[in-house]
Amino acid sequence: MSVLAIDAGNSKTDVALIGADGTVLGTARGGGFRPPSVGVEVAMHMLATTVEEAYLASRSPEPLRVAHVSACLANADLPIEEKELAAALEARGWGDSVRVHNDTFAILRAGLPSGAEPCGVAVVCGAGINCVGMTPDGRTARFPAIGKISGDWGGGGGLAEEALFFAARAEDGRGEATALATALPAHFGLSSMYELIEALHLEKVPMVRRHELSPVLFEVAAAGDAVAGALVRRQAEEIVALAAVALGRLGRLETPTPVLLGGSVLAARHPQLDGAVRDLLAARAPKAVPLVVTVSPVLGAGLLGLDQVAAPDEAYTRLRAQYTQARAQYT
Repeated sequence: MSVLAIDAGNSKTDVALIGADGTVLGTARGGGFRPPSVGVEVAMHMLATTVEEAYLASRSPEPLRVAHVSACLANADLPIEEKELAAALEARGWGDSVRVHNDTFAILRAGLPSGAEPCGVAVVCGAGINCVGMTPDGRTARFPAIGKISGDWGGGGGLAEEALFFAARAEDGRGEATALATALPAHFGLSSMYELIEALHLEKVPMVRRHELSPVLFEVAAAGDAVAGALVRRQAEEIVALAAVALGRLGRLETPTPVLLGGSVLAARHPQLDGAVRDLLAARAPKAVPLVVTVSPVLGAGLLGLDQVAAPDEAYTRLRAQYTQARAQYT
């Protein structure tokens, strides 16, 4: 085996063992990767379980050892975090070399068309929101993406919190009326925001289920609700702000450049969000070429791994085909 590819996001982890010729030998899916919440050692132990499942699926008679471990990890937002996580992976002894990237780089590498130069910007809007960019000469544009303290807004989790905020204020009279006040509690079989607030506070509705409210927000917005629509518009503005700033830092505002849009919120192609992102991007960065990436990000981790082992061209073609043959990569 040549590459151990890992795409570990906040909500799920995908692992693939890839042969030197680009063949996927074994895969597995596990839970989210959250070192800030559970600690690096616990997060790595959970990751190791998923890696072991992928190794068993490969049916290899040899011990697990690859030429390179390519890990695109959520919460690897700062260089110091990348170093810490790389050291933890090296200690596992899975590969001759290890490279840790923020998981947004997986979207960027997976989304670039075959044969294209390694140049573009990727915005991920899934559980959270982040953006990275890169040019062929190795320059990158990045953001800390730690949350509100680093200026971030939105993502599925953030949208759910905003929807709850406005729905609560609508019900008790402090804010503008919105259908969110009935739609959010109804999603959990409750009749009022008061009941939902109590259920969330007392953890009768588990914290992890809050992310389910983001799709409800989009449904309410699509029905014409002004408050929900404003939140969707704000999310589009944040996505475009990230992309435009990254393009500017890389000196690519005046050059046709792919802007890869990924993560569960963007990949869902909600018409209001998708249309607003394209309109705003056309106004602020008219040379940008928006592309929604729906292929699994672990492909990007695998391609980055093949880059490190100087794989032949046919390995890239074979690997990409295995992840894209069942569905279109761009829409």
